[in-house]
Amino acid sequence: MKLLKKILKFVGIAFFVLFLVLYYLFWNFSAPKSDIKVLEKFSGSSVTPILTYENFKGFEYRKLSIIKDTTLPTLVFVHGTIGSSTDFVKYMKDSALLSKANMISYDRIGYNYQDKNPVQESIAFERDMLKNIFKDIKPNKTILVGYSYGGPIALAIQEKVRKVILLAPAVYSKVEPMPWSLNLYKWKVTRWLVPPIWQEASKEKLSHKQDLQVFENNWKSTPNTIVSIHGTNDWIVPFENSLFLKEQFPKNQFELISIPDAGHGFIWSKFDTIKEHLIQQLD
Repeated sequence: MKLLKKILKFVGIAFFVLFLVLYYLFWNFSAPKSDIKVLEKFSGSSVTPILTYENFKGFEYRKLSIIKDTTLPTLVFVHGTIGSSTDFVKYMKDSALLSKANMISYDRIGYNYQDKNPVQESIAFERDMLKNIFKDIKPNKTILVGYSYGGPIALAIQEKVRKVILLAPAVYSKVEPMPWSLNLYKWKVTRWLVPPIWQEASKEKLSHKQDLQVFENNWKSTPNTIVSIHGTNDWIVPFENSLFLKEQFPKNQFELISIPDAGHGFIWSKFDTIKEHLIQQLD
C-alpha cells in the first residue's frame, strides 16, 4: 500500500511538472515577439524588412515593410485571431514572390509586442486602420491578403484596389464555431490560466459573430475582384464561409479556390500551394 502511494505521488508530481513545462512553452511560443526576434526570422533572406512603429487614432502598432520597386504591386497581409505580422514571414522571404511584389505586414491592435491596448473587437475599426496603412500605395498596385479574421477586414474595404485575396476568411456568422476552450476565458475562476494574448484573442472571437452580422449581408457591395482560397477540412473557419461568399457575387467578380483536405493552418502547411496561387494572382 505504501509503495502504491509513493508511485501515485511520483506520477502526480511528474504530471504536474510536465503540465508546467508545456504551459510555459505554450505561453512563450504564442506571445508576441520582440523586434529583435522578429528581424531574426528574416536571417538568411535576401531582403530584410523595414520595421517601424506607426500610429492610428492614438494606437501604436508595428509594421514590416519590404518596398523594393514602386512599379511592382504590393501585397498587404492582414493576420487573423490569434496572429501577428510574422505569420507571413515565409512569404516575405520567398525569392519568387519578392521578384514580383512589395510586401507589408502589421500587428493589429492588441497583438503588438508588449501591447497595453486591448483588441478593438470591431471590423469597422480594423477596416479603417487597413485603409490608413495602404493609403500611400496606388490602388491599382494594392493587393489585400486577409487570413481568417483578417478576411472580413480586407473584404470590408470599399475603395477599389487591384484585388482582394482571402485565405480561409471568417465572414459568415451562422457557421462561426465557438470552441469549448473559450470557457476558460469566460469563467473568471479559470481566466488567469489563459495567457494575455489568448485573452485578447478570446475577446475578439466572442464578439466576432455579432460583429459579422453588421457586414455579411453587404459583402457584395465591394467594387473589388475577390479570390477566396480555403481548405475543405477547415473546422476552425469552415469551408462554408467561402461557399457563402460564392453565392453573393457574380462569377466574373469572385473566384473560389478549394484546397482539398487542408485545415485552417494551410498558410503554413500548404505554403508552396498558397504561394503558387499568390504568384498566379500577381501575373
